[in-house]
Amino acid sequence: MFPIGDDNSARRSVPMVTYALIAINILVFLLELQEGEGFIRKWAFIPARFSGDPASDAATLFSAMFMHGGWLHLGGNMLYLWIFGDNVEDRFGSVRYLLFYIAAGLAASFAQYAVNPASSIPNVGASGAIAGVLGAYILMFPKARVDVLLGRQVVAMPAFIVLGFWIVLQLVSGVGSIADTAQTETGGVAYMAHVGGFVAGLVLGVLFGGLRRPDRIA
Repeated sequence: MFPIGDDNSARRSVPMVTYALIAINILVFLLELQEGEGFIRKWAFIPARFSGDPASDAATLFSAMFMHGGWLHLGGNMLYLWIFGDNVEDRFGSVRYLLFYIAAGLAASFAQYAVNPASSIPNVGASGAIAGVLGAYILMFPKARVDVLLGRQVVAMPAFIVLGFWIVLQLVSGVGSIADTAQTETGGVAYMAHVGGFVAGLVLGVLFGGLRRPDRIA
């Protein structure tokens, strides 16, 4: 199931923060391509380096959220942010949404860090923060219509099925990645960041008042 859109008929505001986040992610990725490996090593979140000197390396917890490992990584993340971020921003308001996004991203990074704090692999990507957006979305809009691509057909499904399937896949993959981490030191998908970000999105969604108004998306 590959989501390609959702129902925005009840959205009341222009999602300026979501648009700005997408723009920043694209600009940072273009900068990565221009500056090369040195830029990535400097600004990516590297668990082992952070373990050695957390204070000096704290900035990378934020910078890594706007970096990506390739065009496909960037494109997939920005598509999910485009589809689901606007409704979450509409419910929270722009300022709270930005704070929520950063907090979810930090929670995701620490979830991945907890799996292997001695790893020397650079961690990059907005996936953890966007997973938080998905967690808040399924909490606030469980019955929202999400259009998904199934083969050559576009099918409308409720959000709780689409995103529920996504998080189950992350959980299963995450368990496997923990086992692999103990034996290998290779790059790949940071599944535990996805899980941590999603759980943070659920919790923060409640704390940020996402349930105070009724679900307005059919």
